Amino acid sequence: MGKTYERIEGRLRTFIEDQPLFFTATAPLSGDGTINLSPKGLRGSWAVVDAYTVAYLDFAGSNAETIAHLRENGRITLMWCAFEGPPNIVRVHGRGEPVFRDDPRWGDLTGHFPDIDTSLHGLRAIIVVRAELIRDTCGYAVPFMSYDADRDLHARRFAREDDKSLSDYFAGKDHVARSIDGLPGLPLPLPLPPTPTT
Repeated sequence: MGKTYERIEGRLRTFIEDQPLFFTATAPLSGDGTINLSPKGLRGSWAVVDAYTVAYLDFAGSNAETIAHLRENGRITLMWCAFEGPPNIVRVHGRGEPVFRDDPRWGDLTGHFPDIDTSLHGLRAIIVVRAELIRDTCGYAVPFMSYDADRDLHARRFAREDDKSLSDYFAGKDHVARSIDGLPGLPLPLPLPPTPTT
């Protein structure tokens, strides 16, 4: 029913890249801390960087639980489900880190997302996940659902923000700079991208 893979390649890679939606799960080290599970949409906002690494764009939102948990302990699981075609569920269990906009890797990483206009969504970090366990399972109970289109509401909301107003927006939210459990979240003021060298 389930299979373990050494690498993200071939059919597995194609499956991950073709899905319109995936989920992330993280948790703090504290036994009574808040577990976080988030859906991630917007086609083109995740990419298989290499056979062991997946990355996705972390856009503006009203909390930063994933960032906070990764900063504390790095544990993360990503999950993709087949909502059409043959049943399948793929999970990548691994270690992740938030790469912020002032990181020297920023420019290279954003190059993996050519189909997304990052200026429209308040991009605040890129989550990079190094796979430690890659598995698929049957997905027999996952329902058929059709993908119609991405919503345009996120881009419409955040396209009008500049770096300062985006930082102000994050500063006004209770759980962006600190998680629900009080862990450090997104650094504020928002780090600026490296200045291109000529």
